[in-house]
Order: sequence, then structure tokens, then C-alpha cells
Amino acid sequence: MKIALFVTCVNDTMYPGTGKAMVRLLRRLGHEVDFPMAQTCCGQMHLNTGYRDQAVPLVKGFAEAFASYEAVVTPSASCAAMVRDSHARLVPEAAETAAKVYELSEFLIDVLGVTDVGAHYPHRVTYHPTCHSLRMLRVGDRPLRLLREVGGIDLVELPEANECCGFGGTFALKNAPVSAAMCADKVANVRSTGASTLCSADNSCLMHIGGALTRAGAGVRTVHLAEILAATEEDPA
Repeated sequence: MKIALFVTCVNDTMYPGTGKAMVRLLRRLGHEVDFPMAQTCCGQMHLNTGYRDQAVPLVKGFAEAFASYEAVVTPSASCAAMVRDSHARLVPEAAETAAKVYELSEFLIDVLGVTDVGAHYPHRVTYHPTCHSLRMLRVGDRPLRLLREVGGIDLVELPEANECCGFGGTFALKNAPVSAAMCADKVANVRSTGASTLCSADNSCLMHIGGALTRAGAGVRTVHLAEILAATEEDPA
């Protein structure tokens, strides 16, 4: 299958290793992966802050950049939700391309039909389901199904996992005290698991929680789902 990687702004700028991990994983599973150089922002930041007109050119550019691919896969549930939920409403002709966009766990399970991707990650891990993955994409337990098949992993349940971490894009800037309090609750729950690794499907949330974990001296690292799934005994994370 000819797959396009939609890496997203946050990953391209701050977490390029996540995009590289996705490429390694999908190629290991036998698929051709391309990175369209014309891709830019999906327009989520603009739409969420009221700049609807400014989002339209980005939506059109996205549709053009990815139109020729069988599937578009992204390591961001947040951006995948933006594309699938909003692109066609902003630009009706973008609907066909938007329908081909998948968050990683959706693509692996629903399209490729795999749960065991040959990964190996011998660490204690807990998983934080992000708001967009839960409430807009409705990925359900797909990430957990993938993690349960990882060799050597000690996967532990996160208390109150479905609660928001407090990031929410500009919410964390506009409502900093509330955001910090929500993140403090999330950090307390993460620490209660005894996990050495916190995993999620959005690096934006991991950045928010990870900063608080570091300031607390928790000794818990944050790792994107793609990086755990890409890890093997021969090529560990």
C-alpha cells in the first residue's frame, strides 16, 4: 500500500523521532511510505481560535498534497480529528482526501488488520488516552490492544485515564491555573502506577504532562505510541 506520512507541525518541529518511528514501523510491515514535501499545517490552530478564513487555504493545500495516496497516516489523534471532522465543512472538495486520514492505531487495526507488529519494549508503561482520540476519533481500546502485544512490556492501567490532562492547545495558555491543576492530577495518577514510561497518541499532551513530570522529579519518561511500536529487540527505543 502507498501510504503518506502526515507528520503534523508539533512533531515536525519538536518530535521528529516520532515521524521516523512511524516510517520504520510501516516499512517493517511491508508498506511503501512517502513524505509529501508540500504538506503544511492542517489548520486546527486557526479554526480553534476563530480564524476560519485563514484555515481554508491550509485545508485546500492539505487536500492537494495528499490527494494521490491510498491512505494518510498521522501520529496525532488531534490533527486526524481536525481533518476528518472539519476539513469537508470548510472546503467541500476536501472530503475525499479527508476520508483517507487515519490516526496510527486506527490504521494498524482497522486497515492493516494487525495488532502484533513485532515490537519489543521491556519497560513498565501506562497509557494516557487523549481527548481527541477518545471523544472525536473514538479510537477506543485500539492503542491498548497494540500495546498488549508488545514483547516484554509491563502495561499497567492509569487511574482516571479518561480525564483531560489540561493541555487543550491554547486552553493551557488562556486558562493556565486550571490547566496546571488538571495536569497535577494527571501527574499524580501517572506516578501512582509506578510506571517508568507514559505513552500516548499525541505528543502535544505528552509535552504538557512530561514537563510537569520533569519538574516534579518523577523519573517518568514520555514516549509516543509509534516509538514503542517501532522498537524491537534488535533496534530498541
